[in-house]
Amino acid sequence: MKTALFSLFTYLLIISACSSPKEVNVYSARHYDTDQMLYDEFTKETGITVNLIEGGSDELIERIKSEGINSPADVLITVDAGRVWRAEEAGILASASSELLESRIPSSFRHPDGLWYGLTKRVRGIVVHPDKVENPETLTYEDLASPDWKGRVCIRSSNNIYNQSLVASMIATIGAEATEEWAKGMVSNFARDPQGGDRDQIRAVASGVCDAAVVNHYYLAMMLAGDNESDKTIAEGLTFVFPNQMEEDRGAHVNISIAGILANAPHKNNAIRFLEYLTTPSAQQYLVGGNNEYPINDEAKLNDIIAGFGEFRSDAVNLSVLGKNNPEAILIMDRAGWK
Repeated sequence: MKTALFSLFTYLLIISACSSPKEVNVYSARHYDTDQMLYDEFTKETGITVNLIEGGSDELIERIKSEGINSPADVLITVDAGRVWRAEEAGILASASSELLESRIPSSFRHPDGLWYGLTKRVRGIVVHPDKVENPETLTYEDLASPDWKGRVCIRSSNNIYNQSLVASMIATIGAEATEEWAKGMVSNFARDPQGGDRDQIRAVASGVCDAAVVNHYYLAMMLAGDNESDKTIAEGLTFVFPNQMEEDRGAHVNISIAGILANAPHKNNAIRFLEYLTTPSAQQYLVGGNNEYPINDEAKLNDIIAGFGEFRSDAVNLSVLGKNNPEAILIMDRAGWK
């Protein structure tokens, strides 16, 4: 009888192991065709099927929260460290440790406790009209708030997460008081009320509405790489500047697209393997190709357009502070009159 029970138990274990799905369920706020090609390559290489659910960052976070312990989600992919903080606060992320991830991703671009890891880098720099800005290579974020820039600056609204994260990073590096003074100076220098997206700011510089605009680098890169000849001509006539590059200055503000493993992930080992794959040099080529971003793994090759922007040094602040500083950043922008 004991032998029969033991044999049945062993049989059930074998069946269970064999039927354990080789899959990973990914909830992603990134929407690029090249990402799907990458997932297909991951499946081909590992035999692990990628089941993809797409949506906005907040929408996906709310979905995972409502699914609770029954959530099938293994991995959340989102953009901007300010957004992933909302997932941290909701308690839906799990700490994950991987020597490969830690060796490939600089410490400032991953959570100190392993709650998330950066996948690609996004520089929030300054686009200038070269005929109207002398020595643009010396330009800083602080310069744009000086009296010399009265009526010369374009930027998106204060409800944009990219701007909120920029302000949050400044709180971390120069302090809240200095950041508020900077925000007030910026508002007084706006060429117009904030409106539109980053491409609209770039077009405003080209048309003479302003002399400089704060934008994410890949918007200019996509205009250069796109099929719209008008946008390409506009982009070719402008210069992308990495701010705060002088010796002993802090470097340009860099944000990231991010992946984190969910607290109730049913396939955690597959999820870790998936993240490790995304940070290989070959996989990074797919990730950065879809949106002209910078690879998180320095061994990956840059595409020709962003390589043409030149080398830069990034702010060393750990991006986990961006979410923590987000509420204060919003208050500062509000008090400064940043619409």
